[in-house]
Amino acid sequence: MIQQVLERFPAGAPRGSWPAEEFAEQQRREGLAATVVMDLDADAFLVVVRDPDGG
Repeated sequence: MIQQVLERFPAGAPRGSWPAEEFAEQQRREGLAATVVMDLDADAFLVVVRDPDGG
């Protein structure tokens, strides 16, 4: 499965702030199947979508 990273957010957001989730929700409202995943090596949240042409 090939995924495209739309945006990266540092994991250290202020308490109660979920910028990656909010961005993913905006993308879902626009019709993209956006998901938030954690990149442990980079200590960041990634908003990704599956590449419809790649699998």
